[in-house]
Amino acid sequence: MTNFQILINSHDIERVFVFGFFGFLLSMLLTPVYTELAYRGRWWKRPRTVALSGEAAPVYQKLHAAKHARHIPTMAGVIFVLAVAAVTLVSNLSRSQTWLPLAAMGGAGLIGLFDDIINIHSVGGIAGMQAKVKALLLLGIALVGGWWFYRKLGVTSIHIPFWHAWHLGWLIIPLFMLVIFATANAVNITDGLDGLAGGLSAIAFGTYAVIALLEKKYGISGFCMTVTGALLSYTWFNIFPARFFMGDVGSFALGTALGVVAMLTNTVWLLPVIGFVFVVEAGSVAVQLASKKLRNGRKIFRSSPIHHHFEAIGWPEAKITMRFWVIGQIVGFSGIILYIIGGR
Repeated sequence: MTNFQILINSHDIERVFVFGFFGFLLSMLLTPVYTELAYRGRWWKRPRTVALSGEAAPVYQKLHAAKHARHIPTMAGVIFVLAVAAVTLVSNLSRSQTWLPLAAMGGAGLIGLFDDIINIHSVGGIAGMQAKVKALLLLGIALVGGWWFYRKLGVTSIHIPFWHAWHLGWLIIPLFMLVIFATANAVNITDGLDGLAGGLSAIAFGTYAVIALLEKKYGISGFCMTVTGALLSYTWFNIFPARFFMGDVGSFALGTALGVVAMLTNTVWLLPVIGFVFVVEAGSVAVQLASKKLRNGRKIFRSSPIHHHFEAIGWPEAKITMRFWVIGQIVGFSGIILYIIGGR
């Protein structure tokens, strides 16, 4: 370990875990309220019928025909977003540590909420907001967040492990935007199997709770543990067979908040490690699109993201999810080790 010592007050550890407990408890209490409203309002998720490239997606439709025939409601991400917001606003509000991740989570969640509403009601005859519109709105949230990060929090450099701080000045803003945009979309892409994105996000936020605790950034640690607790409640109901889906309101909120936490802890270099499965999921989509474009429509995977490829070759959905969780736990633990080795 380099240049820091682990001297953490037991009281601070207790507070962090209490935040996680209340995140879990409040999410549990909100779940039956959401469930009643969702089933009464018939908030069924409309399945996608085309791939990201715009062509038909027959493999995906065949794999998930039975699931969507069950009429599973979406937009359940509002449960953990509201739970995290309530706990943070009441007990863990800090200008330097929790304002930004909470605001970013809420802003990205609103974008996802509008997309889910369009999906549910099929506004304009489409199964969601146009990708370009979502991207612009998300970049807008990232720009505001990056400006706050630079101007209000005064952050102008990032830590490079085994080296020195890299001074970026105002260029920290585009970096912030890139991290938030990439992470939000990666989590959104990963949300395709029962329990997958929820479980992986709980692992990632739990990992960052430990890292923030080591940095003695107790507000950030408490925020991450609140998210973890709320996600454990959500995942209880979302594991196969899912009672509901988080929707874009959940995946965009989680991915955006995760990226902000990585920036606030100055560990953006660790984000691809801790979020390795998210990186692979998003990368599989990019590789598939590139292959179709450059190889006359030929595909690398039977279906993308990669979790659908494993479905297509015969892996049961629950097995894919649990094996990806195991990978998520391994890389999360590896991230903590790398943080300690390359710490400041």
